[in-house]
Amino acid sequence: MLRVAVVGSGPSGVYAAQTLVQQREVPGVRVDVLDRLPAPYGLVRYGVAPDHEKIKSLQGSLRTVLEDERIRFLGNVEVGGPALPAPRLLELYHAVVYCVGAARDRLLGIPGEELAGVHSATAFVSWYSGHPDAAAEVFDLSGVDAAVVVGAGNVAVDVTRILARGAAELAPTDMPQPALGALADSGVRRVSMVARRGPSQGRFTTKELRELGALPGVDAWADPAELALDPLYADPGAAAALPAVARRNLEVLRGWAGAATGAGSRGGPGAGPRRIALRFYLRPVEVLGGPDGRVAAVRFERTAPDGCGGVTGTGVHEDVEAQLVLRSVGYMGVPLAGLPFDPAKGTVPHAAGRVLRSGRASVGEYVAGWIKRGPTGVIGTNRPCAKETASSLLQDAGALARRELPGDPLDALRAAGLRPVEWPGWLAIESAEADLGRSLGRRSVKIPDWAGLLAAAGTAGAGPA
Repeated sequence: MLRVAVVGSGPSGVYAAQTLVQQREVPGVRVDVLDRLPAPYGLVRYGVAPDHEKIKSLQGSLRTVLEDERIRFLGNVEVGGPALPAPRLLELYHAVVYCVGAARDRLLGIPGEELAGVHSATAFVSWYSGHPDAAAEVFDLSGVDAAVVVGAGNVAVDVTRILARGAAELAPTDMPQPALGALADSGVRRVSMVARRGPSQGRFTTKELRELGALPGVDAWADPAELALDPLYADPGAAAALPAVARRNLEVLRGWAGAATGAGSRGGPGAGPRRIALRFYLRPVEVLGGPDGRVAAVRFERTAPDGCGGVTGTGVHEDVEAQLVLRSVGYMGVPLAGLPFDPAKGTVPHAAGRVLRSGRASVGEYVAGWIKRGPTGVIGTNRPCAKETASSLLQDAGALARRELPGDPLDALRAAGLRPVEWPGWLAIESAEADLGRSLGRRSVKIPDWAGLLAAAGTAGAGPA
């Protein structure tokens, strides 16, 4: 029997586990899916916006995999810490597949970024998604009138949408009660989502973009003059060579710009109670503080296409008011103690998923997901990525299975002082969250803190592993 540990219970980890147990070439594979959190599903639970219920429903298919009798979920287990260093984990299993994602957000690298009121979009998403590491975060939005979101990807669109949505629309979701209350008290009326390049180079999908224009009581606007700076926007014939998503995005923005004509000044439309402005060709150069030491505005430099797909600065500046700034300019993987790491790429060096140490494949160590390829693609991209890694592992299975293991790894984890949350513990968390929702007159509501999750799972006092 080949015993494998998969570190991470998000889509890449679950897909890797599924591939390993469902293949027929190597019989008798058993997989333990380990996660630092007591709850499974990774970014599907803690990264997908709560109002995107169709995407969140993917938890159902992930659940089916984790309920396979050949797969065991072990939450509240931190790999790489003092209790379970990576070399020790490899002693307990024939092979280990690391699917640990990319947890660090990129900085803007500009003066004033440290001011109060400047946050990463990652922190904001974790807060409204109920990630237990974000329990100490407090987003008081009551004194915020204008917010700036820096970035042009789907995460930037998500946080823009959540800031502009009414709390009543979010009440049916599983958003934690403290976050829902803060959004109900929000003073945000203007949200500017700002990109340094043009609309044809936006990284958001058309579905996400259209949602911004369909929010009740919200005006969505794009500056016609900024859109016209993009050669592919100005020339529909040239735009025909763009990928279909980019072409559709331009059509949506043309509609917004047309609706905005004559609606007001450069600051955007004025009819609705809340306004979203998509701004392009603006590069942040400084966060400006007010007399209270908090952010008051963001200074941007106007950029222009350089003819090679990039942009160049023009020396023209514009200050955009903001009492809240969320940066959403990408993610980076973080080193895991005991594994090699490429800091420039934010990934673990690998060959077809096999971890490379000094250029040579390390026996029994593999990677999949963002820590393998970087933070690219959508959830579905993780499936072929995981299959490639699983295929490499199965090719090595004959040599890996020759090594004798000391026994059930769960016994060793407990002996090391860890208190794993097994599948019944997770079901108890689900039940507690359903009870919490009923008590609040809502559907299931997430428990947003470590103590609450572990108490619900029946491991009160364990703390994060």
